[in-house]
Amino acid sequence: MIPAGFIAAAEQAADLAGAVIRPLFRSPLLVEAKGDASPVTQADRDAEAAIRDFLAARFPDHGVIGEEHGEHRPDAEWVWVLDPIDGTRAFVTGRPLFGSLIGLLHRGVPVLGIIDQPVTGERWVGVAGKRTRFRAPLGGTASCRPCGRVGDAELSCTSPDMFLPPDRPGFERLRGAARRVTWGGDCYAYGLLAIGLVDIVVDATMKIWDWAALVPVVEGAGGRVTGWRGKALRADADGRVLAVGDAALLPEAVRLLTDR
Repeated sequence: MIPAGFIAAAEQAADLAGAVIRPLFRSPLLVEAKGDASPVTQADRDAEAAIRDFLAARFPDHGVIGEEHGEHRPDAEWVWVLDPIDGTRAFVTGRPLFGSLIGLLHRGVPVLGIIDQPVTGERWVGVAGKRTRFRAPLGGTASCRPCGRVGDAELSCTSPDMFLPPDRPGFERLRGAARRVTWGGDCYAYGLLAIGLVDIVVDATMKIWDWAALVPVVEGAGGRVTGWRGKALRADADGRVLAVGDAALLPEAVRLLTDR
């Protein structure tokens, strides 16, 4: 059982990140940078610093792992995992296909996760053992859709550039078997999977702050998140992540990705 105070704190952390990020989105400062990621990098750092200060005051015995400011007590029983702007390229180019990720590990297992889109007002809250909650101005429900065959599946990937040898052949097999492929989205694609608009998301080169928050969100909506071999993700995972909305897709997707 996850204490209610932990869930409330995670939502407050997402609010703090959004307050830092929203003023910069499509702002003159960002536009004037002309593709230079320095303003978004500063927003990332400032948002993470605000979250870490808040969590340190609230839970001094908890650990934190963040993309921007490193690790603090990573071996603690409870460890927060932070990525305030997941999808930097989308943010820099003014596309709302990014999100703030707030995750919580209990003894190394992801048990709480938030995907927050601070511009569109969409938020997914996943808690182990509970149904994922989705909040958005236009409504919607967190529920993955049935899809038992890769040939019928909508596949989403962040970028083809991340699939280098030896990952490329497996990815191409999966890509070729899927009904259709869309690119971009980063964490937002996993949110779309959790509301039944995408069936498979596959990525590589993922760090723990990229996937820790996604696991409770997707699995609380009825899907699965694993490595490419179908095993649960761990802190020392190799960066290859596979998410399916229907568990029936998992064996076929794993076979396509890993069959040599």
